[in-house]
Amino acid sequence: MKRILLLFAIMVSYSFSQTTNENVPDIKLSGFIKTDFFFDSRQVATFREGHFLLYPLNESLDANGEDLNSHSSFNALSIQSRVTAKFTGPLVLGAKSGGMLEGEFFGTADADINGFRLRHAFVTFNWEKTSLLFGQTWHPMFVAEVFPQVVSFNTGSPFQPFARNPQIRFTQSFDALKVIAVLLTQRDFTSNGPAGFSSTYLRNTVIPSAHLQLQYKSESFISGGGVDYKTLTPRIATTKNLKADETISSFAGLFYAKYTSSDFSWMAEGVYGQNLTDLLMLGGYAVSAVDTSTGYEQYTTLNTFSIWTDISYGKEIQPGLFAGYTKNLGADEKIVGSYYTRINNIDKIFRVAPRVVFNFNNVRFSTELDITSVSYGKADEFGKVSDTTNVLNVRGLVAVYYFF
Repeated sequence: MKRILLLFAIMVSYSFSQTTNENVPDIKLSGFIKTDFFFDSRQVATFREGHFLLYPLNESLDANGEDLNSHSSFNALSIQSRVTAKFTGPLVLGAKSGGMLEGEFFGTADADINGFRLRHAFVTFNWEKTSLLFGQTWHPMFVAEVFPQVVSFNTGSPFQPFARNPQIRFTQSFDALKVIAVLLTQRDFTSNGPAGFSSTYLRNTVIPSAHLQLQYKSESFISGGGVDYKTLTPRIATTKNLKADETISSFAGLFYAKYTSSDFSWMAEGVYGQNLTDLLMLGGYAVSAVDTSTGYEQYTTLNTFSIWTDISYGKEIQPGLFAGYTKNLGADEKIVGSYYTRINNIDKIFRVAPRVVFNFNNVRFSTELDITSVSYGKADEFGKVSDTTNVLNVRGLVAVYYFF
């Protein structure tokens, strides 16, 4: 609470400070208050007491053959409410300086729900056609110009990559074309490994993740594509307490497009990737070989594919529809040991989510019906899942916003 009060005090003091001195940065405060009311027809995999929905849980049969997860739930939370401070500063080395600081009450873990957590914190330097960003913001595979406009806080997960990372981002513009190059580390969104979810595996590799993206933008159309690369070091010591340095490298690629015309918007994205656990998607990696005498391990990536589309129309009254599909493609090598993923018995997930948004000046009322189907089964030696059973969850969501 003391940290929250201090942050607000700093923001307010800046807001009322005199800016006649050109070296004093200008600050603009914004944000929103949001409350979500949601009902699920069955038990679901989520974060923060059901707020961030991933997918419905598999059947869990009791002694009488009854599905323990076939039980509905309801909750209401305001933890997505947030405060944003945008800074505009003086020229530095010929560049316009600026920055952004944003937080919300989502917490950093389920035990920290209602806790104030950092979302964005970065500094920017903008020249005429070149820009540099230092700090934490969206992973470049979450394209800020093209992402699902769903009411749910999951923003299209697990079909849409979702993560914020500390990074250095370089952007070079060539009229309508941009080249974006990024080096990233991990903080809140981490990879899985022998010690659980942690940034340790990337940190111990020493080399940060890397991303390269091309983006074309005109008045009504945006399109682009990118490639992502990261290397993890799952262990620095084997189970036999011998020094280890085996790594697992992975690639990912995406292509996206968005078209807008008057009140109409259409967007779509496709992603193929290896080891996408840190982006809240299917996939990960697994042990492909073990030396039983030394404990040395080798690894293989678990690959996945996803595609989604989103359409909307209108301003004051805005109906829309999201649809997404993701498929587990398994591994290239046989798996002989542990899986390091979020879940390894899902074959595919499909979601359709119609919505209607009502905008009244600073107030918004939103409704959404999220229908998600998951095919659960048994993974073979290559991580591919067969003999599946489908489970379905229907989430009804109502959200009320006040923007400031």
